[in-house]
Amino acid sequence: MLKYILTFLISMVPLVELRLGIPIGVGMGVKWSYAVAICMIGNMLPVPIIFFFARKVLEWGKDKKYIGKFFTWCLEKGHHGGEKLKEKAGKGMFWALLLFVGIPLPGTGAWTGTLAASLLDLDFKKSILAVTLGVVLAAVIITAATLLGFGAFTAARS
Repeated sequence: MLKYILTFLISMVPLVELRLGIPIGVGMGVKWSYAVAICMIGNMLPVPIIFFFARKVLEWGKDKKYIGKFFTWCLEKGHHGGEKLKEKAGKGMFWALLLFVGIPLPGTGAWTGTLAASLLDLDFKKSILAVTLGVVLAAVIITAATLLGFGAFTAARS
């Protein structure tokens, strides 16, 4: 039971999300299909909260003594990056957000994509759909890489 809980919790951590949750879950002995389902749920669970509240928390904290500089940096970075993405994507913002979340690179993922969507005042339903499909894409990529990696490791040990 502990390995399922750890797999779930890891998938909720910003920056690593299911990109680390799936390989660790499979590495701990969780069946890959269960690890994928658990991680997708864990990865998506914080998304509505991030969409509606992260921006408010950052704006609230931007003028606070100890956290203000960091919160201001997050807001500026998110807004600047989002505007750049918006310029490049144009009317293809849905697809840009989907690919941003789905292609597992450092600094991308559901947390960052959702925060960007919130900072850009994108439509909630379209943003959630794009992020969800991005999480599915990331899960497919990470699962394939995990299974191929563990398969090669197992074959090398035989």
